[in-house]
Amino acid sequence: MTLKLQNRVAVVTGASSGIGRAIALVLAKEGASVVCSDIRKSANADGYEPDLDIDTDDLIVQRGGAAQFVPCNVTKSKEVQALVVAAVEKFGRLDVMVNNAGVAFDFATVVEEREEDFDTTMAVNVKGVWLGCKYAIEQFMKQEPIKMTNGGEVRGRVVNMASMAGLVGLAKEPAYCASKAAVVGLTKEIAVDFAEQRINVNAICPGFLATSMVRSALEDEAIRKWLHGLTPWPRLGTVDDVAKAALFLASDDAEWMTGSMLTLDGGFVAR
Repeated sequence: MTLKLQNRVAVVTGASSGIGRAIALVLAKEGASVVCSDIRKSANADGYEPDLDIDTDDLIVQRGGAAQFVPCNVTKSKEVQALVVAAVEKFGRLDVMVNNAGVAFDFATVVEEREEDFDTTMAVNVKGVWLGCKYAIEQFMKQEPIKMTNGGEVRGRVVNMASMAGLVGLAKEPAYCASKAAVVGLTKEIAVDFAEQRINVNAICPGFLATSMVRSALEDEAIRKWLHGLTPWPRLGTVDDVAKAALFLASDDAEWMTGSMLTLDGGFVAR
């Protein structure tokens, strides 16, 4: 059985925990050599995923895959550029860039939200994606395209992490909604610019997921019931739901898909 990402190289930002960890693991399972990047190597201790005591890159290697950890603050241009260079130096090229690193702060209206929280949210969630696209595509343009399973060619693929918060307004999340809406617009624009060069650029828009970022909310019985009530499908999402979508967008199955927002929200925005 042929693996979907055999002989491909991927970078995943925010790979130590949550969505990024799940994506890195599934890409490696399908044959990709994965550069796992984050501010810190270890996972958040309050996450829901198993094997939290084992770092993502080490877990990939334990399972027979190829991986390397490279620390990176995605708001710093030189660090993101160095991340892409490290991937190429280690594995020879770059085929998939997953711009997943993101932050969110406590619920607040625009009146209550702190300016420094807004600045940090925009820096990580928007500038971090912008820099990841910038340096990944710069590398894609330098390297020769590779053959896909259908005989066509591709130079590279970008998967950005947006959110349903970039498609609709969520109460008391002004900075987060603004940042994810920016990712939606940025993804569409870059997809248009580089379609002719056979570079796919898409984004995933997850709904409510069980991750360490929202654990405090999910442990509140009233909030948990409220979130379930907002989501038509009879469960909340998991990081594995998002990882499977990222695998699709990173694979040759998504060849003719670019500038798209893949919504995984249990029907939230369809209401």
